[in-house]
Amino acid sequence: MQKIQFPVNFEFKVSTIANDFTATDADGKTLAYVRQKMFKLKEDIQIYSDESRTKQNYSIKADKWLDFSTAYKFLDEDQKEFGKVVRKGWKSIWKAEYKIFNGSEQEKYNIREENGWIKVLDSILSQVPVLGILTGYLFNPSYIVKDQDEQEIIRLKKMPSFFGRRFELTKLGEMNEEDDDRIMLSLMMMILLERRRG
Repeated sequence: MQKIQFPVNFEFKVSTIANDFTATDADGKTLAYVRQKMFKLKEDIQIYSDESRTKQNYSIKADKWLDFSTAYKFLDEDQKEFGKVVRKGWKSIWKAEYKIFNGSEQEKYNIREENGWIKVLDSILSQVPVLGILTGYLFNPSYIVKDQDEQEIIRLKKMPSFFGRRFELTKLGEMNEEDDDRIMLSLMMMILLERRRG
C-alpha cells in the first residue's frame, strides 16, 4: 500500500449482502476496498484499490475451514504468498489474539484485544430487548498491534455506531515499511472475523 496517512478508517457497508468495507486515510483517500466472498467454506477475501474493483492488489485465503487456529495467507496480485496472520486458537475465545508472520515464516507482530470483558458485556446486553440496539454505542473493543519487543505500533478501535460498522486505526509507533502491508491486511482479516463475534 502507498504511504499511509493516519488515522485510517474502516467503514462497513450495511446496504449489501457481501461482507465488505472501505479503508480510507486521514485525507479521505481510498486505500482499499475489501470484499469477502460469501458462501465459501474457506475464507476468501479480495482487496481492491477502490470500489470500482478494476484492480485487485491482494487476496487473503484461509488454509483450512472451521478451525480456531486457521492461518490466513496473504497473496499479492501475482498470487505469490508474502506472509500470513494466524488466530491463536482457544486462547482467542476470551481475548482475541493473532500472530503476524512474514514470507519466511518468522513471527513479526502480534495483535491482542485490550479488554475481553467488553465482548462479554456486549453479548449479554445484546440479548435484552430495546437495550440490545444500543450495544454498538456502549461497547467498543480495541486491539493493539505490537512488535517482538512489545512496542505498540497501531491501535484499532471500534467506533460508536449502529451495526458495528466503523473502525479507526491510529498509529502509536513506527512501522517497518516492509511490513506495513502485512499489518494492514492482518487487521482487515481480523476485523472481518471479530465483527461476526460481536
